[in-house]
Amino acid sequence: MATSFRKLITSISLAIVAAIACYIPLSAAQQSQPAAEPVDTSVLTSLGDDYQNSIILLQNRFRIDHEVDEVTLIFFREFGSAPVVLVRPDGSKIFSSQAEKNNVEWFDDDTFDMIKIKNPVPGPWQAVGQVMPESRVMVISEIELHADPLPAVIFSGEVLKQTAYLTNGGKPIDYSQFRDVVDVSIELRSTNNPNYDNFGANVEQIARFEDNGRGMDEAPEDGVFTGQFNLAIPAGEWRPVFTVSTPMFSREQVDPVIMLHKNPVTMREVLNDGQQGYHDLYIDVVRDQIDIESLLIDGKVRFPNGDVQNFSITEPSPEPRLHRILAYGEGLFRVKITAYATTVDGRDVILDVPEYTFRGEAPDSAEEGDGSDAPVDLEAQLMDKMNAPEMPVTPPEEQGMDDATLYLLIGAVNGGIILIGAIVVIIIIWRRKRAAKKLAIKDDQTSATAEPVEKKPGFLAGLLAKFKKKKEPDASSD
Repeated sequence: MATSFRKLITSISLAIVAAIACYIPLSAAQQSQPAAEPVDTSVLTSLGDDYQNSIILLQNRFRIDHEVDEVTLIFFREFGSAPVVLVRPDGSKIFSSQAEKNNVEWFDDDTFDMIKIKNPVPGPWQAVGQVMPESRVMVISEIELHADPLPAVIFSGEVLKQTAYLTNGGKPIDYSQFRDVVDVSIELRSTNNPNYDNFGANVEQIARFEDNGRGMDEAPEDGVFTGQFNLAIPAGEWRPVFTVSTPMFSREQVDPVIMLHKNPVTMREVLNDGQQGYHDLYIDVVRDQIDIESLLIDGKVRFPNGDVQNFSITEPSPEPRLHRILAYGEGLFRVKITAYATTVDGRDVILDVPEYTFRGEAPDSAEEGDGSDAPVDLEAQLMDKMNAPEMPVTPPEEQGMDDATLYLLIGAVNGGIILIGAIVVIIIIWRRKRAAKKLAIKDDQTSATAEPVEKKPGFLAGLLAKFKKKKEPDASSD
């Protein structure tokens, strides 16, 4: 009977323990992190249930295992808030300003704290501060970069898209805040092979990876970092090195040596012969690298006077592409193009072609281009012209009038007409004013001579009055 009672009590106790185990909540770190986020329970665990973690004084409690020699923690805070304060299991505090005294490396930024602790005290720790509840605390174990390998055949001037993602302890990191902590970039280091153009070249940082939804990055904060390369560097053998750097440590991924080929797009010009009025520009590719049928061109031409003309060529053809440039004036023509094509092995490429220049001469001295990309020796051409015998001057009526001369002549004629019209108007106004002045003077003289005439009747009246006075004494005497 006693044995049966003991078995019953034991069964009930085991059932109670199992029930309690079923109702123990997951850790706060496990609840807040996605399923793919690594949780190293042997290093860091959360203490307390959801109710306790909602109390500000008990927030962000975690436990460090006794077998840990070094741990790196990241706390994500509200923007601009003060660094967190760590509280050891014995209640002592570690401030960011006192990190060195406590054998702790501490980096604080506007949005996060990165803390590396060597030989941490085992037991429950606490971080006091405005830690964001959705991120809590993150333990850095082993950061690795996983980047797609570069294509086997790439070209100088190629615009290339590359993606990569990070893992922590072998599992992808999808913390959106983590992109503010790391810097992902790629460098190309020359093998210094004397047989190639990049012999002795410096290390070239060709791209930085971003996860902000800009440029070629497809979606912001999705954990996929995207880099946009513009390989405007010398051709030759290069070794790609992907780098992940944080304020406290960095990781590198070194890829096998790649071969960077020269830009496969070539250009040559045929200068105006004085008859058609155009310079012919031919655009071709290296046929054993690029499919000529797939070539599309988008470019612009800068004329010697500074004018710019955009052009595009989209018609497929097995022949080199031809663009006719108006032979407008004499001087240096600059051509800049972007080519879209497909390699012979089927890879689509975007090529930023280096600027191509040529000098357009006057029709009587224009010669066909030799197709070389060598720069024009202007000094040599000037010396040749100075040493050349003088040519007879062509009469003006036999020479073709260019647009600038025509515009100047039209402007001079119009200006002359306007000047003559202004002079005529001035003369007419001056003559009218002069005539009006003469008429006013004449009117004044007429009025001056008219005044004595008006006084003559008064003079005669006076004489008559005197005559009458003389007669009156004679009458009285009678």
